[in-house]
Amino acid sequence: MTKPVVLIAEELSPATIDALGPDFDVRHVDGTDRPALLTALADAQAVLVRSATKIDGEALAAAPGLKVVARAGVGLDNVDIKAATTAGVMVVNAPTSNVISAAELTVGHILSIARHIPAAHASLAAGQWKRSSFTGTELFEKTVGIFGLGRIGALVAERLRAFGVRVVGYDPYVTPVRAQQLQIDLLSFDEVLRQSDVITVHMPKTPETTGMIGAEQLAMMKPTAAVVNVARGGLIDEQALFDALTDGTIAAAGLDVFTAEPPAADSVAARLVALPNVVATPHLGASTDEAQEKAGVSVARSVKLALEGDLVPDAVNVAGGVIDPFVRPGIALVEKLGQFFTALSPAALTSLDIEVRGELAAYDVSVYRLAALKGIFTNVVSDTVSYVNAPLFAEQRGIETRLIVESESPLYRNITTLRGTLSDGSVLTVSGTLAGTRMIPKVVGINDYEIEVALAHHHVVMRYADRPGIVAIYGQKLGAAGINIEALQVAQPDGSGRALSVLTVGASVPEEILDEMREATGADLFRQIEITED
Repeated sequence: MTKPVVLIAEELSPATIDALGPDFDVRHVDGTDRPALLTALADAQAVLVRSATKIDGEALAAAPGLKVVARAGVGLDNVDIKAATTAGVMVVNAPTSNVISAAELTVGHILSIARHIPAAHASLAAGQWKRSSFTGTELFEKTVGIFGLGRIGALVAERLRAFGVRVVGYDPYVTPVRAQQLQIDLLSFDEVLRQSDVITVHMPKTPETTGMIGAEQLAMMKPTAAVVNVARGGLIDEQALFDALTDGTIAAAGLDVFTAEPPAADSVAARLVALPNVVATPHLGASTDEAQEKAGVSVARSVKLALEGDLVPDAVNVAGGVIDPFVRPGIALVEKLGQFFTALSPAALTSLDIEVRGELAAYDVSVYRLAALKGIFTNVVSDTVSYVNAPLFAEQRGIETRLIVESESPLYRNITTLRGTLSDGSVLTVSGTLAGTRMIPKVVGINDYEIEVALAHHHVVMRYADRPGIVAIYGQKLGAAGINIEALQVAQPDGSGRALSVLTVGASVPEEILDEMREATGADLFRQIEITED
């Protein structure tokens, strides 16, 4: 069996390769060599990158078999997430790999500014002894303002408290309770600027946060204050910062990131770096041995999960989140129910309810929505359907979806029902559960019919007027065609006197045999259902 091809486009730690294990064909390419990258992507199921390799629409088009793009780090500026989602390609990163390294570098910049460490070193290395020129300030009892109180911002606050500073912060998504837990005084954006002796920015780069600190904001700060940015280039307006540093609006800055990297020789960023009151580093936030190893190992594990058809907690374009072990076995069941549902549908789907009942109600089952949609579209669209783009297909077709979770389940420990309204006004329901200690996936209901049939590759479902001899009729037709009936259940007639037969057969039934069975039974519902697996 051919091993899936995993393409390593940039230098990663040896531990990354070890974490992938022996089940993959690991290949290497220089991701900055565009022609070589596009050629190598043709066979790839996964590609691992850092920040130098650009995975855009062109790269995705060159990789028809690609299932996952893995960024061994936090930022994803070099990956076109929208194009990847449309293509059904999962995008993963390592969101926690560099948090400690970035937090420690932030503190390092703050200390370097306060005590003039780089300038003092350069002076001493030049043979000078100018102690009085490098008189600094203590952090003790100063106020440090943190913009963005996520993982890195919280770690910075934790480390700074050891210096006896007052920590204030701004984050529109952090509650007062959370701020109290972090021992941070939550203030307005402007008040953080006004009260802080040092501000440090730890916000994501979005259209709203780009240039969030410009000339107006810098003018609110103390003339003795400093700004630090170890997050993303462009959060601080570089021209405004240069002006503020040269005209005395603020005292100093520490920069690890820039709008364009590396900065061009004639750029504002290059002039910033040359200022005597600036401490600058070349984007070293994640540049520690520990962070690189954590990032590589993390994304390698994510790649393995993705290529096994599983959901990945660190996938940025999948709304599945962390999946509880109790929830995980039901994912495949729900996906198969989606295929079963589509095969039974006489008309286009307009809205879908995913109803989950039983003990599963105590868990996060949002992943079941993805699984249901993936199953529903698997045999409908020509594109490859994944957990990534299945919601996009639903959105494009105007299909509304709801996830309904209830603890009450009289008949089964857990039961999942797909209830869809169709374009002809009818409603179709298909229910399933995992049965027994072996957790066998079974269909246990179709509309008002109660059945219990293990899901297999090939089924035939028919509804007909209940009368003696029907089973013999379709049994004879299948037998004559050499097709074995592996399982069979006949549901009791509904109020109209029509029974439902669900057959599990050993192979796909030729169309001419299906026509004979349909005519002989007088079935008003007759479907062959073929369940596929990744």
